[in-house]
Amino acid sequence: MMVIVQIEFAGMNIFSKLALDSGMNPFIHVAYRQLFASVTLTPLAYFIERRKRPPMTLSIFIQIFFCSLFGLTMNQITYFVGLKYSTPTIACALSNLLPALTFVLAVIFKQESAKLKTLAGQAKLFGTFIGVGGAMLLSMYHGPIVPIGESSIHLTIADMAKDPNQSGQGNSNLLGPFLVILSSLTWAIWFILQARMCNKYPVPYSSSALMLSMATVECLAFGFIMEPRLHEWSLFPPIRAFSSIYAGVVCSAMGVCMMSWCIERKGPLFVSVFSPLLLVIVAALSWALLREKLYLGTVLGSVLIVIGLYGVLWGKSKEMEPLQHQEELKDTKDVDMEMQ
Repeated sequence: MMVIVQIEFAGMNIFSKLALDSGMNPFIHVAYRQLFASVTLTPLAYFIERRKRPPMTLSIFIQIFFCSLFGLTMNQITYFVGLKYSTPTIACALSNLLPALTFVLAVIFKQESAKLKTLAGQAKLFGTFIGVGGAMLLSMYHGPIVPIGESSIHLTIADMAKDPNQSGQGNSNLLGPFLVILSSLTWAIWFILQARMCNKYPVPYSSSALMLSMATVECLAFGFIMEPRLHEWSLFPPIRAFSSIYAGVVCSAMGVCMMSWCIERKGPLFVSVFSPLLLVIVAALSWALLREKLYLGTVLGSVLIVIGLYGVLWGKSKEMEPLQHQEELKDTKDVDMEMQ
């Protein structure tokens, strides 16, 4: 299931890049994505959790609002504007900073303990530094082109989607990578807020539907402020409509449900481990379909980010082992008592 999720998100990066290269405003793309996602997920959430939802309070409503603002609106606007001014491979590589940034914020807000005297704590700390170092290398150093040749696949839609007025924007030095890093930071803030909200409103589909509905209003407002001309909201050429519907329905709606299903059965650590797979898939698709060149700095930075990611995840898994052992002992005792 998680491999399918990563393939879905890889497709989103490719299709969204084509839509943005066609001249589509990223603010408009995000607004359409939220709209299609909320229209898809809201009826599902209503029927799946109609007998589980606790009563809505002002406190929960405010928390959901801030979750939508950081986790959906700001996160996706900064990501897609960053994607417009970089490449899918760079955007996916920098997104792997999320676990390290989440760890730092969790320590600051006392949701996580650094435990620097333990091997697990040191692994998380060094993993964070290595990941940030990889992000800096990837953002600031290109180096020579990796000699892997050119793809023989010719994607006609990639040529049709390109707007001649957008030439040269795809590789804007630091703006794109900076915005993608900012996107990961807002996503990490969402994790901190979401962890607190889930305890008070433990209905993930309903809370996601509410967040998407709020984010739709927020992104439409941002979109009309940034681009008030109605003709720019056209979903022609077709790649714009396809990428918006795909990102909203497949990634925001279906992807959230699939990840929630996996988290429920295997835990968040299991889901996080699959993040680097997205980078590999997108790099391969970008080279094959978009004829994107791979630079030495991109490869080295990506490797460091993945190493840092697994350092953080390994440290976290080591810290969770005693808790898992205690739960297994408790389950064993419960079974023995039932048998007696």
